[in-house]
Amino acid sequence: MRLLPDGVVSDSVDIAPHPAPTTTRITETLAPSFDETPLLAPPLLAVEGLRISAADGTELVHGVDVAVRRGDSLGIVGESGSGKTLLCRAVLGILPAGTHVTGGRILIEGRDMTGASEAEWRGIRGHRVAAVFQDPASYLNPALRVGTQLEEVLRRTAGVHRRQTRGQAHDLLTQLGLRDVDRVLRQRVGELSGGMLQRVLIAMALATDPDVLIADEATTALDVTLQAEILDLLRDLRAQRDLALVLVSHDLAVVSAVCDRVQVFRDGRVIEGGATKRVLSAPGHPYTRQLLSAHAEYGLERYLGSIL
Repeated sequence: MRLLPDGVVSDSVDIAPHPAPTTTRITETLAPSFDETPLLAPPLLAVEGLRISAADGTELVHGVDVAVRRGDSLGIVGESGSGKTLLCRAVLGILPAGTHVTGGRILIEGRDMTGASEAEWRGIRGHRVAAVFQDPASYLNPALRVGTQLEEVLRRTAGVHRRQTRGQAHDLLTQLGLRDVDRVLRQRVGELSGGMLQRVLIAMALATDPDVLIADEATTALDVTLQAEILDLLRDLRAQRDLALVLVSHDLAVVSAVCDRVQVFRDGRVIEGGATKRVLSAPGHPYTRQLLSAHAEYGLERYLGSIL
């Protein structure tokens, strides 16, 4: 056994000369898991030792490491206040007032954005890295038709000519599975369901063909049926566009449905991480086991049954 930073305990295991029989069952309590096989492709987004503090000096995020590569899907899970949303806002250059990065690096396609100006962030945010958040209605203007707003994003952010924006807006919403797109484009926020509004917001995020898409609690406000539809959509978009997808949620069941890898946040630290199957089937940290127990009633046990 050896002690890792922040009090995380890990086993030190020698490689056996021959593979263990596939029927061998692990019965001992495992240490928290972390990625065991290095990924050779360079990351599109890498966070190294990130520290975020409040104005009074209180540290809120403590040396977090995150990396996603093209086609990767990473789930970040933890309770409210665990630091997962602060991490997302840091990699978008939109930390809340009174908070700031005090250590580490944020690398986007190899470019260090840690001390970047707002002008530099505008060239990255919404272009290379895009995001969708909880409660899409709060990010849309209720007085304007959603088509007008999507066309504005295409024109201003993606640089699409005014004459082409209507057609591209129609194509984006069609690709996202909306029916009667012409009618949807004419409607306003109050006339659309939560699932439709989230698709509109995803269309805006995809307008510039980003490399990384962050979905921060993007399904939390939706009912179970709409939640499943949006998760299916995110999974398909990742495959079709070869996106790096970062899915942030307090719900392990949501993350398990989409992501190949997962990191568990608690109190501003990553306490466990690795392949989703590994973490969910044999969690090593007591907090991860607590999350699994708490979410079993939402159907996570059915997912585990399908991967074990």
